[in-house]
Amino acid sequence: MAAALCRALAARGLRVAAMKPVASGCALTPEGLRNEDALTLLAAMNVRARYSDVNPYAFAPAIAPHIAAREAGVDIDFGVLDRAHDRLRMQSQALIVEGAGGWLAPLDSSRGFADLAVHWQMDVVLVVGLRLGCLNHALLTTESIERRGLHLRGWVANSIDPTLERTAENISSLESRISAPCLGIFAFEPQADLEALAQAHGGRCTDRLS
Repeated sequence: MAAALCRALAARGLRVAAMKPVASGCALTPEGLRNEDALTLLAAMNVRARYSDVNPYAFAPAIAPHIAAREAGVDIDFGVLDRAHDRLRMQSQALIVEGAGGWLAPLDSSRGFADLAVHWQMDVVLVVGLRLGCLNHALLTTESIERRGLHLRGWVANSIDPTLERTAENISSLESRISAPCLGIFAFEPQADLEALAQAHGGRCTDRLS
């Protein structure tokens, strides 16, 4: 979703940067640890940036970021994240930040991604993975975002479970309970091309974000 939004904004002539501040589940390459999502964001943005700015903290195990950091003996420094964020923001007109592990995923013993969003005073786009339990998860997340005084710009329905029953009814339930608009509905397309997604869905998302 984040990469598709980057491409859609870039197609409108904006200078777009993206960031995945902390990522786990990274592969070791000759250049160091690299995360697939962060590389996708780097390819989708249209400003030049170092990988270390797009993804300042990369960890190999595909586990919760704070546990991966602890096992690596690393303290996630918000100052490091701030400097990378500032460099990307100075180059761009739009900066898309993608989380990892969910809205309340911890980053250390006391702070998580939600605290980072508050720290940067970000507008939020919620991606709802359509599967059993998604209504409760989405509504709790919405409540948490609004309680922190942040602006929920909208939400996206992402069909990740092709066996989910009553998909339309689930989406309708969210539309009636979340005041922010539904920006788009992504069908289950595990082999979808990013460029095609950006053209098919990203434009509609940016229309509704405007």
